[in-house]
Amino acid sequence: MVIVSSLVRLCAKEVVSDHSSSARWLGCVPRELYQPLLEAAVAHCRPLAIGELVQRWPERTLRLGGRRRPGHNPPSRLCVQALLLAVVRGLGDKRCALQVLDLCGLQCEDGGVGDSMGGWSLTVSLCSTVLQAKGRAPGGPRRERERERKRGLETEAERDAAAKRERGLPGAGGRTDFGRASAEGAGDPAQGVRRTMEERRARDDAGADRRPGRGGGGGGSGGGGEDEREVRVWADLFVNARSWERVRVALTAGGPLRLHCRHLRVEEIPAPNIAALLALLPRRGLLGLDVRYSSLGVAGLALLLPALEPFPDLRSLRLHYCNLDMRRDLPGQEGALREMAQGLGGLAQLRRLSLTALRLPGHLRMLLSSLSRPLEVLELPYLSLSAADLSYLSCSPHASSLRCLDLSENRLDEAALPSLRRLLHHARPCLSELSLSGCGLSDGLLGALLPSLGLCRALRSLRLALNPLSRDGVLALVRAAAGIPSLRLLLYPNPLEEYQPGLPPLPSSAQLLDWPLVEEMEVREAVQLELEKALAESGRCDLLLTSDLLSYSTDLMDED
Repeated sequence: MVIVSSLVRLCAKEVVSDHSSSARWLGCVPRELYQPLLEAAVAHCRPLAIGELVQRWPERTLRLGGRRRPGHNPPSRLCVQALLLAVVRGLGDKRCALQVLDLCGLQCEDGGVGDSMGGWSLTVSLCSTVLQAKGRAPGGPRRERERERKRGLETEAERDAAAKRERGLPGAGGRTDFGRASAEGAGDPAQGVRRTMEERRARDDAGADRRPGRGGGGGGSGGGGEDEREVRVWADLFVNARSWERVRVALTAGGPLRLHCRHLRVEEIPAPNIAALLALLPRRGLLGLDVRYSSLGVAGLALLLPALEPFPDLRSLRLHYCNLDMRRDLPGQEGALREMAQGLGGLAQLRRLSLTALRLPGHLRMLLSSLSRPLEVLELPYLSLSAADLSYLSCSPHASSLRCLDLSENRLDEAALPSLRRLLHHARPCLSELSLSGCGLSDGLLGALLPSLGLCRALRSLRLALNPLSRDGVLALVRAAAGIPSLRLLLYPNPLEEYQPGLPPLPSSAQLLDWPLVEEMEVREAVQLELEKALAESGRCDLLLTSDLLSYSTDLMDED
């Protein structure tokens, strides 16, 4: 099967590489080969082939996105634009059976990967496509249909020349449509692709009009070929203050393309606007909400959380830097916090809760005890957790169901150590990711914690960066980590000996982050050699050791 799949991919690459031959093979290619042909066209940036395949897509569902395999880059911006244009044109094509377009996970958020689309750009493009499809639909604006008719007439004179080029007739210059599109779109490749796809659409419509049983009215827009077919478009939407109005218009526009959201990320939007946006989304299918850098406060969260209750599939709620600080005694905040807890209690399917920099010391019991089911992912960085918070968490129903736990940047001391050990004891059967970065763990505290860590036999990722450990403390950590068979990644802190002189005896994580390392590479290389030797002695060649904070991201997107 592996050989057959490789052969199919190789052949698909060759087929889509020459766009001038598409007129010969598109009419007879089996429907089973459309998916590998589309994958090849996306992988090798053949936007014109993408357009023709999608415009006559033979299946009910087209899925482009999802989790990328290692070494596979996301589609380029040009390919995504060609796909969206073809989806709109396919609405009037009898050969197209598309009913569900799934683009979830298509966006690229890790930055700088070729010419890929970020979440914000993809969201704006999707909204523009929804509005464009509404203009093309029967009963849409007359001006848009008239513009389509004129474009069809303008390409009439170029039709014969294009046909000659595809058949390779003398005098055609041997130039493919892809080359012509590149030349026409110099400075903006998408413009050339759009022009070529418009010409092909006009030629197809004119040929269809000449077939028996097809009326000639409609002037290039498909005429009687367009029907009431509806296509559901699933995507992860990224909305901020600049795009909020455009997304709102697209969600209320109607038309043949209906926008559905699986994961919604909003930034710098007040709570009433977020609630208004949620009210426009289809109720089924929303799995996650990620709110960042919005000044919500306790009152804003108390307003927002009830708006999430109508979404029965919501499994993930992430609140990052939402300007909530319970360390200050303000009038009415206790009542608002109780309303916030009640709102959390209404999310019956919640499995993941992330609260970043919401200063809530002593209030963890009130929030988490309201949940109707145990959490699987709990992320509480910069939460100023108290000893009472950790004591509650270690005895709560959530402790034995946690797969991922992030307590980064919460100061841990000897008083918190018994609760943390009890928490690890209850979580050990299923805990796979643990982050204790920046928690002030010294050699003594970590030494007391290592036996409990060693019992977590399902642990795959352990992050302990920015803790004040000596060289001996880091070496003991590596030896203990090597004894956990399931562990694949250890993010360890730079030993204190690697920093330039002047650090206090127990520096904070902020001091460790800003303080310069020694310039002598011999010192750092000696530590690295010691760690590698300890790893080799344990026979662990599958455990990745790193102290590089930039090489590892905790912003997980595999929400389920």
